[in-house]
Amino acid sequence: MAFDYKKEYKEFYLPKAKPEIVTVPKMNFLAVRGSGDPNQEGGEYKASIGLLYGIAFTIKMSKKGDHQIEGYFDYVVPPLEGFWWQIEKSKIFGIDYSCKDSFQWISVIRLPDFVTQKDFAWAVEEASRKKAADFSKVEFLTYEEGLCVQCMHIGAYDDEPVTIEGMHRFMEEQGYALDITDQRYHHEIYLSDARRVAPERLKTVIRHPIRRV
Repeated sequence: MAFDYKKEYKEFYLPKAKPEIVTVPKMNFLAVRGSGDPNQEGGEYKASIGLLYGIAFTIKMSKKGDHQIEGYFDYVVPPLEGFWWQIEKSKIFGIDYSCKDSFQWISVIRLPDFVTQKDFAWAVEEASRKKAADFSKVEFLTYEEGLCVQCMHIGAYDDEPVTIEGMHRFMEEQGYALDITDQRYHHEIYLSDARRVAPERLKTVIRHPIRRV
């Protein structure tokens, strides 16, 4: 599926504030895996964000350097996303927000389809050289999310369970069941910068994998 940010934004990145069923196609991402409380200052999660954006903007700005990516067109770097789970609890509801230390996560930023694994490898090498930093934790991830229920959540992250309950009621009414597994995760897309937006105004897309009953 071709990367068309403007066309896909409304369907996959700007849903209504009520649940809907979507089928999410295969996409490529920059990804960093980790575990632990995302709010920890100087922690693994916050470090992962810097790594992702370092590579994302190296690729975006490649147009100004010697490495010319075939098929490149100028684009807006998509928002930060995250796949979340907990070893024992994720298959029941999604995640338990009261046990942040037990979070497992994959922090991701979507890539345009014209970016190949060869281009990604160049970007890691280029960012490492220019920034004198280690970007080896960043990986090229291809993921097909498939059939999901999603909804726009407006408010604090810890208030997400209310939105999730509504999503689950909706999917059951439509003849679906939750399908969180070891390969299908609770998914969040962060449309707001939590450093600049009040908690009650944060916009987060929440997406859960489902299956037809």
